[in-house]
Amino acid sequence: MRIAQIAPLHEAVPPKLYGGTERVVSYLTDALVDLGHDVTLFASGDSVTKAKLHPSWPTALRLDRTIRDTNAPHFLMLEHVRRLADEFDILHFHLDYLPFPLFSELGIPFVTTLHGRLDLPEIHPAFKRFPEAPLVSISDAQRLPMPTANWVSTVQHGLPSDLLTALPHTKDGAYLAFLGRICPEKGVDSAIKIAAATGIPLKIAAKVDKVDVEYFEHDIKPLLSTCDVEFIGEINEAQKPAFLSGARALLLPIDWPEPFGLVMIEAMACGTPTIAFRRGSVPEVIDHGITGFIVDDVQQAVQAVAQLAELSREEIRSQFERRFTAERMASDYVTTYNALVKKSSLETRNGLYSV
Repeated sequence: MRIAQIAPLHEAVPPKLYGGTERVVSYLTDALVDLGHDVTLFASGDSVTKAKLHPSWPTALRLDRTIRDTNAPHFLMLEHVRRLADEFDILHFHLDYLPFPLFSELGIPFVTTLHGRLDLPEIHPAFKRFPEAPLVSISDAQRLPMPTANWVSTVQHGLPSDLLTALPHTKDGAYLAFLGRICPEKGVDSAIKIAAATGIPLKIAAKVDKVDVEYFEHDIKPLLSTCDVEFIGEINEAQKPAFLSGARALLLPIDWPEPFGLVMIEAMACGTPTIAFRRGSVPEVIDHGITGFIVDDVQQAVQAVAQLAELSREEIRSQFERRFTAERMASDYVTTYNALVKKSSLETRNGLYSV
């Protein structure tokens, strides 16, 4: 199958450091190539891929300080894709609603995976304007704010099976871990409270975006001295196995409707359990009592820390291999692609017959 993957330009594919959507696009693209498909990736020029790369901007926009209008590079990329659309069996977008006006009437099968939160009222009119645009969700929970949208499948994320593996660690782990991004909805303040209540050190490997610097300085930084907390900052892919393997557990005390939560399966790949608040996709990703514990508040999280010895790190890794590999993700998408291509072919034939 000839497949076009169209990624956001904010980060390289894969990102050099933090980045969720572009990282998943990288894993998916390479896995599709491994399955024997002819894949073209539209992304920033500093991307690295097994597919054919069409560089739509020289570098990731986050790394280019001269860029003030990020819409213009995406506008040019979409026009580039439109001009080449006939070369593909299907176009797979990762750009929210941006492709809808240009591609809904083009006649080439396309699909959009939504990677973000959908509980923002201002985005709903854009989706209602294009009710036939086929959408993929990354969890069933993600769909709840837009239940009547044209959902064609749910495809949970996956990682290359050899990307993250467990490294030698102490039996119980020396610390609790927080990995990701510091912002109010990610709950790093709750993670600090959990660690303080258990008396176990906490290591925070997290990015601070410009928009969250004030929150970090005023709300989080004062808490770092209240217990044994080490703020490491942003880490790359090569650093994750040691960071996650050495942890007693990953803490995910989120306060928002998490669409998926890639960090949960990253921990799972390393055999590390996750203690997560019951929000969004968490109940779909974590198998309670097997790969971690799902809790409702800080007090329950503290109690869950005391139960971590009941979990098997080997079984956690095995569950990752059963549920969350990139190969499984790619196979699920191929099933979706085939259904959409078949539907488009039937619609075309029916249209011809009615003329």
